[in-house]
This record gives sequence, structure tokens and C-alpha cells, in this order.
Amino acid sequence: MSSSLPQSWRPALEPVLASRPLRSLGGWLRAEEDAGKTIYPPRGSRLAALDLTPLDDVRVVILGQDPYHGPGQAHGLAFSVPQGVRVPPSLVNIYKELQSDLGIPPAGHGNLENWARQGVLLLNNALTVEAGQAGSHQMKGWEAFTDAAVAAVAAREAPSVFILWGSHAQKKAARIPELNSDRHLVLRSPHPSPLSAHAGFFGSRPFGKANAFLDQQGRGSIDWRV
Repeated sequence: MSSSLPQSWRPALEPVLASRPLRSLGGWLRAEEDAGKTIYPPRGSRLAALDLTPLDDVRVVILGQDPYHGPGQAHGLAFSVPQGVRVPPSLVNIYKELQSDLGIPPAGHGNLENWARQGVLLLNNALTVEAGQAGSHQMKGWEAFTDAAVAAVAAREAPSVFILWGSHAQKKAARIPELNSDRHLVLRSPHPSPLSAHAGFFGSRPFGKANAFLDQQGRGSIDWRV
């Protein structure tokens, strides 16, 4: 996996990849695939969030839990699906809040690469999942890697926005001491899932708040259209 790590992220993440938990994770993933299990997303796209959003370009971090576990859905970006794949319910609700917040109509697709290319790091807590088994690769070693990625953003002098939807994202952020500083904006709300969106996600206005902060800090706003 080290060979596929984007150059901008290597100083922060290569030491983690060399650690025992990540070496064990790599061996375990190979064994799972050799045993005939289907793992999403496919090899080559598991680090897509880092590929599309170099560390120095990160302005916003949106944390997800784990990849979608249905066929053709996961392509390495949290909450995103490729063109032509039905928009998942959580992303439908994200689009509803985006329209309420900034007046941007819901897109006809779920591909969020335009956000990623503007500096929105769409990072899941675990970067793989077994087909049909939600959460199956949690606590297998990915957490050390993605903790280090979030910490690398938080350690930079450039002010950034961290959007934390749901308890999993908020617990992850609690492990990053730099997020307690006044340098960054940390936005917390319930998850956009249909099970929790009405408990405070709707009306939280994360997109407008993020842009107001970024403009104030001289980092420029995100064009949230997809």
C-alpha cells in the first residue's frame, strides 16, 4: 500500500503504514480476498480520498464511517458513489440540507469528486468493507491510518473545517488533540442517515458555516455544486 500512497501524504502516513497494525491489516486483507471474499472498494481506489485531495490542499474534512457495502457503490470517497449509481439515502439528505443551506438543488448523481478536487477530504474511518457486511472492517487497523491523516490536517497552520456527522466521526475527532485549538472550525451534528437526520442534521447549515469561516481565514469558499 505504501507504493500507492500519494506523495503529499507520505511524510505523515508512511510511518503508520510501516507499523505492525497496518502490516497486519494488509496481510489480513490479502487473506480475505484469497479466500474469495469481495472487498469494497476495489484495489486501486481505496486511497482515492488522498489521491484527489493532497494534504496541502485540504480545506474541509468530512468524516464517514466505512464504505458502502453494495455492488458498485464504493469508490474511495466518503458518502460518494460513482456516476450512474443510485444516490444513497444519507447523500439524499445531505443534498436536502445543501439546498436548504445554500439554495443548491439536489444533483442527479452522487459523485462528489468535485468537492474532493477543491480540498474537501472525504475520508472514511475504515477504508474497506466486506460486501454486504456493514462495519465489517472496523477495528481491523484502518483507524490508526485515518487517525494519522486527520491529525496531519489538524497539525497544519492553515485553518480548516472539520465536519463531524454522527457519533463515530465525533469520537474519532476526540482522539486528535489539535482539534481542541482555536485555529480550526469543528462542526458537529447528527448523522445524515434517515434514522437520525431529523434529530439535528437538518437545519445545521454546515456548508454555509464552512464557507463563511474559510472566507474569513482567507482560504476561499467551496463551490458545493457537484
